[in-house]
Amino acid sequence: QVQLVESGGGLVQAGGSLRLSCVVSGRPSTNYAMAWFRQAPGKERERVAAINWSGSTTAYAGSVKGRFTISRDNAENTVYLQMNSLKPEDTAVYHCAAGNNAYLTTALYNDWGQGTQVTVSS
Repeated sequence: QVQLVESGGGLVQAGGSLRLSCVVSGRPSTNYAMAWFRQAPGKERERVAAINWSGSTTAYAGSVKGRFTISRDNAENTVYLQMNSLKPEDTAVYHCAAGNNAYLTTALYNDWGQGTQVTVSS
């Protein structure tokens, strides 16, 4: 059974930082893309960042580019999202997701974590 468990969310003031972690278990290998999504109340889900199987290629939403960094440690089956210079509009539930193949451009995300709340106060 595949499980994704996020941690690291919380309440932070604007300008602060948080680091989210997502541990994946139950997948037979690490040859898959990973991504972080977020959803705020009343808004559509947004893909925030994605990373290919090796970590050599990443992609970011325009709203977070230059502030967020996605990375992964395949030895630990963990993906991270470092979030700096946080803004109130970053407030959302953040979910990690595992793709069905190794590549950013074609992966469909079919395994999801339950999410961790990030709240940024002004």
